[in-house]
Amino acid sequence: MRDFPSCFGENAVQIADSSSSTSRTAQNLVTCVYQSRLQGRSYSINVTWSKNLMGQGLSVGIDGSSNQCVCKVDIKPWLFSKRKGSKHLDTDTSKVDIYWDLSSAKFGSGPEPLEGFYVAVVFYGEIVLLLGDMVKEVYKKTTLAPLPPKTVFVAKREHIFGKKCYVTRAQFYDKGKTHDVTIECDVVGLNDPCLLIRVDSKTVVQVKRLKWKFRGNQTILVGGVAVEVFWDVHNWLFGTTQGNAVFMFQTCRPTEKLWASNNTSCEPTILPWSCSQTFKDSQLQGLGFSLILYAWRND
Repeated sequence: MRDFPSCFGENAVQIADSSSSTSRTAQNLVTCVYQSRLQGRSYSINVTWSKNLMGQGLSVGIDGSSNQCVCKVDIKPWLFSKRKGSKHLDTDTSKVDIYWDLSSAKFGSGPEPLEGFYVAVVFYGEIVLLLGDMVKEVYKKTTLAPLPPKTVFVAKREHIFGKKCYVTRAQFYDKGKTHDVTIECDVVGLNDPCLLIRVDSKTVVQVKRLKWKFRGNQTILVGGVAVEVFWDVHNWLFGTTQGNAVFMFQTCRPTEKLWASNNTSCEPTILPWSCSQTFKDSQLQGLGFSLILYAWRND
């Protein structure tokens, strides 16, 4: 299955060396996608956090409405000189400034910093994306007036690792509550493995006879929001030990409309799906937030 749509073309600008040959399966990657509209144009801002044996890294990419990449900035925070800085980019279509400070960032088990950092993207002298808790420092650095950033958090893609249990945290809509998401599945030596998906310790999906239902979807409710859950665990059951399962959580239409057209308590529906196509379709239809998880077994 393909990844999120992305492109980093000839106009790419890079900070630090991005030629690492480390396999994607050997590192934890989290990509957050934000949508913004400025001066009549739509932009997709992709922020990727990475973690591997070498340390942690950050990549910021900006795609224009014509599907041409405006710029790409790669930062490897383990290089001391690049933990804090800025980059100005003046292209044919946009004037972009990117500011970052990771010198005091605190990290947990994942690649995303928890606190003590900021990442800001500025278009034509206006902050459109602001991440982190060092808000005052951003406005002091940029000398810009405090204004609400004009972006919406629309998608997240994450690579997670485990043996029987896979854990992450997610917001199912922009500025919503952060939930704990746990996927449990033991496929080693079992004739009838079972898949469990929990949100905040509550079981929301249980799939028995998994060898017959290795692909499927089911609608759940999370805090009153309807979320469609898709899964594809074919590689866990029938592939190589290095294969990964794929899960997608997609916010649906408003709950009251969904109840009128579907019964969300029914058994899982089994159907083939492409997470890349579903992601594109959902964004075109304005259905909300998408979370895609690539779950890798550490055998």
